[in-house]
Amino acid sequence: MPRTRLIRRRVRRPLLTLLAVVALLLGAGLAPAGPAVAAPTPNAPNEGGTKQLREALEAAAKGHIEAKARLDNSKRRQTELTGQLKQLEVRLVELTSQVGEVAAQSYRLGRLTPVSALLASSDPSSFLQRASELDVMAQRDSRRLRDLNEAKTEAARAKTAIDAEVREQRKQLAILAKKKRDAEVALAKVSSGSSAGFSGGSTSAKPAPRNPDGSWPSESCSVKDPTTGSCITPRTLHMLRQAQAAGYKRHVSCFRSGGGGEHPKGRACDFSAATGGFEDRSATGGDKAYGDSLASYLKNNASKLGVMYVIWYRQIWMPNTGWRSYSGGGSPAADHTNHVHVSMY
Repeated sequence: MPRTRLIRRRVRRPLLTLLAVVALLLGAGLAPAGPAVAAPTPNAPNEGGTKQLREALEAAAKGHIEAKARLDNSKRRQTELTGQLKQLEVRLVELTSQVGEVAAQSYRLGRLTPVSALLASSDPSSFLQRASELDVMAQRDSRRLRDLNEAKTEAARAKTAIDAEVREQRKQLAILAKKKRDAEVALAKVSSGSSAGFSGGSTSAKPAPRNPDGSWPSESCSVKDPTTGSCITPRTLHMLRQAQAAGYKRHVSCFRSGGGGEHPKGRACDFSAATGGFEDRSATGGDKAYGDSLASYLKNNASKLGVMYVIWYRQIWMPNTGWRSYSGGGSPAADHTNHVHVSMY
């Protein structure tokens, strides 16, 4: 073998060995501290279990939210009608008194007829004055009687409307009770009963826009999802921004194509508990405290933001059941011990 080729081979071997060592060192230095993974996969049972369970939870939660909005709207309407009725009753007392004065005067002095009043006139000027006075008195008495009758009609109408609102409230309360039973039946498949829930989380979220009657407007996946570049609903985006403004700024993933649940509709987000993103392990320590606070924040502001349900650390919250225990399948993603899931209405 030529001497030059031998020298090149001897130099190349140590160089390759050195490069391999450097690569290993760099790889070790760049590797994440924990086993960070991408967002929970669409096929994982990480959003309320099976498709049937998700549909049952969604129907129960939606039914509760809609009935609660109608109930609250009916209560507001009843309060308004009650205030109107009180004002009408005061007006009725005044008008009844005025009409009573006219009747009493007619009784004491005898009813003043147009003929008797005009015959009492001593001259043409007095005749014209009496005729004008008669017209004014007739208009006044007629107006008082008309106002009294209108006030009575309005009061009766207000009472009827109040009775209708009371019936509507009874109807919605019955629906709320049924939706609660539906939710409990659905949750029985993944829950062993009520749980303590989580503490922390403020109630300072800015409310999302509602319809004039208090219901939530129908929304589609129409605005850009800042977490994936795809789409989410305006209400989901509002929730995300409010949560981030409250300090929950760790990695989030909202829209996810494929699978069931609310993610493909742009109505759900997964908030990682770990600072480095979704990890295939259950959160502990500060990560667990972060998830506890976030889950509590979403629950505390549910009626302001339009939250349908929250799942975190083997517990699920719905507005008609409160916190319940939850078992999703055993893995950190399925049991939601590495991320907080929120579904929006």
